[in-house]
Amino acid sequence: RVSDCGAAEARAAVRAAHEAGAAWGRLPAKERSARLRRWYELMMENKEELARIITAENGKPLKEAHGEIVYSASFLEWFAEEARRIYGDVIPASAKDRRVLVLKQPVGVAAVITPWNFPSAMITRKVGAALAAGCTVVVKPAEDTPLSALALGELANQAGIPAGVYNVVPCSRQQTAAVGEVLCTDPLVSKISFTGSTATGKILLKHAAGTVKRVSMELGGHAPFIVFDSANVDRAVAGALASKYRNSGQTCVCTNRFLVQKGIHDEFVEKFAKAIEKELHVGNGFDAKTTQGPLINEKAVEKVEKHIKDAVSQGASIVTGGKRHSLGKNFFEPTLLSNVTTKMLCTQEETFGPLAPVIRFETEAEAVAIANAANVGLAGYFYSQDPAQIWRVAEQLEVGMVGVNEGIISSVECPFGGVKESGLGREGSKYGIDEYLEIKYVCLGGL
Repeated sequence: RVSDCGAAEARAAVRAAHEAGAAWGRLPAKERSARLRRWYELMMENKEELARIITAENGKPLKEAHGEIVYSASFLEWFAEEARRIYGDVIPASAKDRRVLVLKQPVGVAAVITPWNFPSAMITRKVGAALAAGCTVVVKPAEDTPLSALALGELANQAGIPAGVYNVVPCSRQQTAAVGEVLCTDPLVSKISFTGSTATGKILLKHAAGTVKRVSMELGGHAPFIVFDSANVDRAVAGALASKYRNSGQTCVCTNRFLVQKGIHDEFVEKFAKAIEKELHVGNGFDAKTTQGPLINEKAVEKVEKHIKDAVSQGASIVTGGKRHSLGKNFFEPTLLSNVTTKMLCTQEETFGPLAPVIRFETEAEAVAIANAANVGLAGYFYSQDPAQIWRVAEQLEVGMVGVNEGIISSVECPFGGVKESGLGREGSKYGIDEYLEIKYVCLGGL
């Protein structure tokens, strides 16, 4: 059984993090690095068990769960290395009797609120940076997937992370609002890092405004996937399959809208349909041949159905899939729609499910305009073999991350984040640790 924490437990966790913060922040960077490195090693030693926890919690196919654990652990490895590279500056002073220094110091207690779709990696991507910077954390995992966060905590203890540095407050859906409010309003919390929907992010931002907290927000996406006439269609289909149907379409960077130029539209749709039918297999996540697990809950299934029904009512055609899978419950067939227009719900909202709507377009300018019409901008993808077009489109897409002739772009070394209503700040990469550091200017006078 998992504890169902409330506001009181959340405040206690914040106090524990605050009390542990001074000692952890004073620890030499080399020592923090060593403990993060050991945490990484323990994750890799226990990757099979950790992967099985993910599959049991959210239904993700075991092969994908293994991939997530390796990806998750890589953030601890990366930030163990970055912990020793937090450099300040010496600035030439304007007066001869002064010396000017710039220090980087931990912001303090960080509240980390994470989603169910990547229940391990979304924690380590934030926590690795925070602990490397010298911060302590309180993690509120999604109510659907608390076990991954708790398992990470057990390994953190084994790695020598001191008590109070990594805290977990699992809670039910009924307690989520109260716990979230505490984490966003408690004056002892200096930083909030959230991954989830744009709507929830806006609520948390309002809470955080009262005490002017530092915030990182990785919010909703509505990723376009553009295929130009010059593209290698077979590569584009392979990229489309990976980008759309990974985790059954339940990722914030997965493609939500396919835009295919008229010259290759029919060929792309035909090949994409064949690839879906041949390569995707719906089933139990623990079955070795499964590539598509269930959606997270009934509400998620209903949204996919709603988007399909709306599109078909406006003239879209179901090329393959289109209904609940025969396995029942939360399983849904991978679906491909053609004859889609920008007036349909599936091109205006993030579906977060295994639905691929294809829009036919004529010109580059038209495709870019459709892609940029969204109020969010997390990831975008396009396939082209025209070098000039590649530069133009990459620069014009209003997103934080662009995949050019590539459908999977997440990597520990690269900055993850979006623009517009897709969020604030960046995670991973050399930039990720800056989200947990304050800059202090020191002027030494009378020298």
